[in-house]
Amino acid sequence: MNKEQRLAKEIAEQIGGKDNIKSVAHCMTRLRLTLRDDQKVNIPLLKKINGVMGVIEDDTLQIVVGPGTVNKVADEMSKETGLKIGEVAEDNKFDGLAEQKKSEIKGKNNTPIKNILRKIGSIFIPLIPGLIASGIINGIANFAKNAGVDPTQTWMQILLLIGSGIFAYLGILVGLNTAKEFGGTPVLGAIAGILIINPGLAEIKIFGEALIPGRGGLFAVMFAAWLMTVIEKRVRKIVPNAIDIIVTPLITILIVGLLTLYAIQPVAGILSDGITSGINSVLDIGGPLAGAVLAGTFLPLVMVGLHHGLTPIHMEFINTMGVTPILPILAMAGAGQVGAAIAIFVKTKNKNLKNVIKGALPVGFLGIGEPLLYGVTLPLGRPFLTACLGAAVGGAFQAVMKTASVGIGVSGLSLLPLIADNKYILYFIGIVIAYTFGFIFTYLFGFKEEMADNL
Repeated sequence: MNKEQRLAKEIAEQIGGKDNIKSVAHCMTRLRLTLRDDQKVNIPLLKKINGVMGVIEDDTLQIVVGPGTVNKVADEMSKETGLKIGEVAEDNKFDGLAEQKKSEIKGKNNTPIKNILRKIGSIFIPLIPGLIASGIINGIANFAKNAGVDPTQTWMQILLLIGSGIFAYLGILVGLNTAKEFGGTPVLGAIAGILIINPGLAEIKIFGEALIPGRGGLFAVMFAAWLMTVIEKRVRKIVPNAIDIIVTPLITILIVGLLTLYAIQPVAGILSDGITSGINSVLDIGGPLAGAVLAGTFLPLVMVGLHHGLTPIHMEFINTMGVTPILPILAMAGAGQVGAAIAIFVKTKNKNLKNVIKGALPVGFLGIGEPLLYGVTLPLGRPFLTACLGAAVGGAFQAVMKTASVGIGVSGLSLLPLIADNKYILYFIGIVIAYTFGFIFTYLFGFKEEMADNL
C-alpha cells in the first residue's frame, strides 16, 4: 500500500467510511468531500493522520494534504467510492442530528461576502491547472521576447499561441462553470461567455454606439451565466415536457442575450472599471501602506479558502491593463510564511515539527503555502501573526516598486517568469525581504519551544 492509498484509507475511516462520501473533488492542495452525515466525522483523529496538514469545516469538508498528493488521494477515493471526481452520488436522507449539524456549519459560514467568494472560488478552482500552465508558457515566451528572440519565429509563435489560448476564451469556460455551479445547463453558461467576448459585438450599434467585445469582463460573464440559470429554471416550470428541450433553451438564450447586450454588459463594464481604477488609486495613494495591508491580511483569506474569489479581479486587470498589480503584493503572504517556517526550523528541537517543515518548505518556495499554513504556522498560533508581519514588509516593497504580473495561478518563485516590465530582480528582492522579516519576527517574537510540545 503506497502513501496515497494509506491516506485515502485512513481519511475514509475517520469520516464515517466510504459509504458516507457523497462527492469527491479537489483543488491544488485540498481534498474536498461532501458527506452524507457530518456527525460521523472525527475531526481530532482526522487531523492526527500522518500526511493531513489541516482540516476546514465548510459546506464541504476540506482536508489539506498538499500539491500532487491531493490528486492521487482523490483518485484513490474515487476508486473506493465508485464516484468520478466531481460526481454527486444519489442523495440519502440525513438523520435529524446530521441535518442539524450541517445547518449549523452552513449558518456559521453563511455571510453574503463569504458566499459570493465561495461561489466564485468554485467557478475558478477547476480552471487553475490550465491557468497556471498557460501563464508559465506565456511568461517564458515573453521572457524570451524581452531577451531579444524574434517573436515571428515559428517556435515562438507556437508557444505564444498555446499560452494565450485559455486567456482568449476564458469567458466561455467561466460561463460554463458558473452555470454548473448554480445548477443550470452548462452550455447555456458557455453561450453567455461567448456573448460577452464575441468579436461580432463591434459590428453592432446600440443607442448609436458600437458595442465593445469583452466589456465587463468576467463579471459580465458570471452575471449573464447566472441569469441564464435563473431564467432557464423559471421557463422550465411552465413549458410542457414534450417541448422542453427545444423551447426552454430557446427562450432562455433570447431573453438573456438581449438583457446582456442592453443591460448586463454596460453595468458590468462600469463595475469592472470602478474596481480596477479604485484599486489602482488605493495603491497610488496608499503606496507602501496599502501594499503592507494587502499582503499582511491575505493569509486569513487563504485560511478559509476564499482567496480564489479574487481571481476575476486579477483577470479584469489583465483584460484592461495587460497586467495585475496586486498579485505580486499578495504573493508576499506565502513568502512571509516561508521565513517564519525557517525560523521555527532553526529554533525547534521537535523532530516531528522539523519533518513537517522539511516536507512543506519546497512547495512553499514555489508559492503553495497551504501545507505551511495548516501544518506549521496556524497550529502554532503566534507564528501565523509574525508570518503576516513579514508578508506586510514584502508587500510594502512590491507596492513601492510597482511590480505587476502578466498572468495568474502561481505565486512565490514560480511567479518570476510572469513579472511584467523586466522587474524580475525587484520582485525577487521583495520575496527575499518577506522571507527575511518573516524569519526575524518569528525568531525574535513568534516561537517558543513549548509551542511545539503542545502541538
